Amino acid sequence: MRDNRWNDDDADRFAAAEGTSVADRALGHRVYSSRLIGSDPDLVMHGGGNTSVKVIRPTLQGEDKRVLHIKGSGWDLDTIEGPGLPGVWLDPLLALRPLDALSDEQMVDAQRAALLQSSSPNPSVETLLHAFLPHSFVDHTHATAFLALANLPHATDIVAELFGGRLAVVPYIMPGFALAKKAAEVFEADPEVEGLVLLNHGHFTFGDTAKQSYDRVIDHTNRVEQWLADRAGGRTFDTTVHTVRAPLDPGRASGVLPALRGVLGAIRSAHHDADMPMPVFDVRGGPAIERFLARGDLDSLSRRGVGSPDHVIRTKAFPLHLSRAQIDAGADAIRAAVDAWADAYKAYFASHNERVGGIKTMLEPIPGLAWIEGVGLVGIGKDSASAAAAADIGEQTVEVVTLGEAAGGFRPIGEADTFDMEYWSLEQAKLAKSTPKAFAGKIVLVTGGGGAIGLATAKAFAALGASVAVADLSTDALDKAGEALCGKALTVQADITAAGAGAAVIDAVCARFGGIDIVVSNAGAAMQGMLMDLDDETLRKSFELNFFSHLALAKAAAATMRAQGRGGQLLFNVSKQAVNPGTGFGAYGLPKAATFFLVRQLALELGGEGIRVNGVNADRIRSGLLTDDFIEKRAEARGVSAADYMAGNLLRAEVEATHVAEAFVALARADRTTAHVMTVDGGNIEAALR
Repeated sequence: MRDNRWNDDDADRFAAAEGTSVADRALGHRVYSSRLIGSDPDLVMHGGGNTSVKVIRPTLQGEDKRVLHIKGSGWDLDTIEGPGLPGVWLDPLLALRPLDALSDEQMVDAQRAALLQSSSPNPSVETLLHAFLPHSFVDHTHATAFLALANLPHATDIVAELFGGRLAVVPYIMPGFALAKKAAEVFEADPEVEGLVLLNHGHFTFGDTAKQSYDRVIDHTNRVEQWLADRAGGRTFDTTVHTVRAPLDPGRASGVLPALRGVLGAIRSAHHDADMPMPVFDVRGGPAIERFLARGDLDSLSRRGVGSPDHVIRTKAFPLHLSRAQIDAGADAIRAAVDAWADAYKAYFASHNERVGGIKTMLEPIPGLAWIEGVGLVGIGKDSASAAAAADIGEQTVEVVTLGEAAGGFRPIGEADTFDMEYWSLEQAKLAKSTPKAFAGKIVLVTGGGGAIGLATAKAFAALGASVAVADLSTDALDKAGEALCGKALTVQADITAAGAGAAVIDAVCARFGGIDIVVSNAGAAMQGMLMDLDDETLRKSFELNFFSHLALAKAAAATMRAQGRGGQLLFNVSKQAVNPGTGFGAYGLPKAATFFLVRQLALELGGEGIRVNGVNADRIRSGLLTDDFIEKRAEARGVSAADYMAGNLLRAEVEATHVAEAFVALARADRTTAHVMTVDGGNIEAALR
């Protein structure tokens, strides 16, 4: 059930932040209640809702005119601010209503022409619907409960049973001018109603104040939730509590997901006639998902449709369903199932594209969502953010379908309407605006990710769009790394020298993102002592950490890359000690020299499979051994300042962790480079490789 979280003091603070005028304070209340709505994913999911307020503002000539502030494109309700609710002059929009028809492009032009500020984002595609309703505050949500209700076969009768005359019902029409006119007509036929149910779509409330409209959102939604719970054995839901970002069976997932990712990547590349990144996955498990995937009617449900028309942009028209028998049969069976899905999608596209005159261009024929028995629900996207959005919608859809089936049947819009929404030019324009970053779609693991070099490297790849995982022995270092990466990275605590640790880390990355593309094998430590005095145990420990752990990780990563069938990259932090030994550092230099050779050997063995292997030789970086105390002592022993000691190279400039990170990124970009070790030391001629 939804909690009503309205607080007058908080509302007043938001109002004061926008200004002192009546219009500004109303906008502040609009921002506040929008955030309350947006912070509950069971009310709105990934842009699936919008809010508005009508106020009076002066023109440049000082004449008071009506203004509609409405959610703008690119803003999310949970973080929205005043600029995210651009103002449009209301009267020009109302003047459109008598028209018999208005194309989407004409509607967008008219809305932009009415903007108070030309630099504002595009107003919502449902601006006219908000404009044609007379109320000061209007809220549109896609609450899970209302999606279940709105997709029932007898939804109109149930709305009457639940709400009497408090809500009116609007038949399904795609968003735009026609829907705005129809909704206004339905309201005007019964102007005492306090909200609208849009069949197969969502829920509107309105009021004289932000609080009144928000109160109605919560009250209406809770009434429907209770009605559904009574028919679903008391089933309640809260995706913020029940979401489990882990597969149901990690062992099964590590065998299935890389193979699936490779097949989907091949289809992407074939569709674009170019080498495209494989998609990124977001895997969800937990009791609710497990119960859903155990249903006996998944084949039928998987072809039924989407919970809300908006969802098709993220998830495609229908999910990929992989049964236990298919995944247990191995890679060939998975490939056959994906090919069958792609063929069905192509047929769906061809049929409906012919219906609309053959004017559309087919999107990638890969699913945005997969139901994998024994593994979980998998969001599929071009990067981790889009995969997570698809998975979130997938979780909501599980609730909508489950509750709908229990309450009379899940009956969403048909294929034709789904196609029209999926290929709606206004929605496609939203997706086209985003330009992918250089490493979008790439999954990167950095070991020793809590240290200076590891964290700098993880940040560098993340900034370029990669989905990043960091592994480290220290939980404290991992916590700091996770915070530094804004909570978006996977953190894996592991003793990389332990038996099976390399495979376990790779499996954890696959369970989170679906596979692996780039491994930065960076974990290490500089053990000191003269070899003649060093005990064998210390030397063996150094080899375990600085050589054997790298080899074990490389083996596990290469196995996953082979399963994907799309190549990959192994990058090693080697160290200048491999070629320029230092007194007292034999225990460190010997295994690093072996790792240096490992780069060349693995490049030789894996090159034919498209797996590139390179390394970085860095020197004198403030990390690990080179603490401030160590630097001061070394500098004092040489009779120089700490700054001069750190800049003791040909360039006379200190080398920082970010410079090493840039080298790893450069090697990752170098598509035709393998068996190469790049030196990053500011110029140490004794350590030059050639």
